[in-house]
Amino acid sequence: MKKYDFSKMQKKLSKYLDEDRYEHTMGVMYTCAALAMVHGYDIQDAQAAGLLHDCAKCIPNKKKIKLCKSYHLEVSEFEESHPFLLHAKLGACIAKEKYHIEDREILSSITYHTTGKPAMSTLEKIVYISDYIEPMRDKAPNLERIRKIAFADLDQCMFEILRDTLIYLEDNPKDIDVTTKDAFLYYKDLHIERISGTDKEEAND
Repeated sequence: MKKYDFSKMQKKLSKYLDEDRYEHTMGVMYTCAALAMVHGYDIQDAQAAGLLHDCAKCIPNKKKIKLCKSYHLEVSEFEESHPFLLHAKLGACIAKEKYHIEDREILSSITYHTTGKPAMSTLEKIVYISDYIEPMRDKAPNLERIRKIAFADLDQCMFEILRDTLIYLEDNPKDIDVTTKDAFLYYKDLHIERISGTDKEEAND
């Protein structure tokens, strides 16, 4: 059963994104669908989340702040000085109002696709990872390995991406959102627990 009119949504979205951002968005949508197939998530919901994840990206920064206030969204001091981050939470509002998305998982995955957060849902992880690994991406380190991990283990992939992201931002620590740090620590702990568990299993063999 068809849940969404993707053709209509894409046509509308193309009016608000520049060419490069639209191409990136299509790559994220298809990558979300592929990851949903592998990890047992609803494919159409994953496509909708991927398609709309950057729907507020091309709004000028000053307007982002203004729109957030009109939607009664809290804007932190960090976001005020890094307004590009606001496209995520603002995008969730626009997805609901302009594209009639009511599914909370989809809206949450749009909200957290940039910073991540601890204990993310399957769809939140799928969108976050797809945004990082979609086919047009070519600058991030370890992409080939991370792309392989994405189709095997979402939690391990989150750890790898968050670790590389924080390493990349080390030279500019003021640009690191606290939510991203918290997300990294959560998935780092999961990673350590898995290693410890594997070591115990091997010791008992």
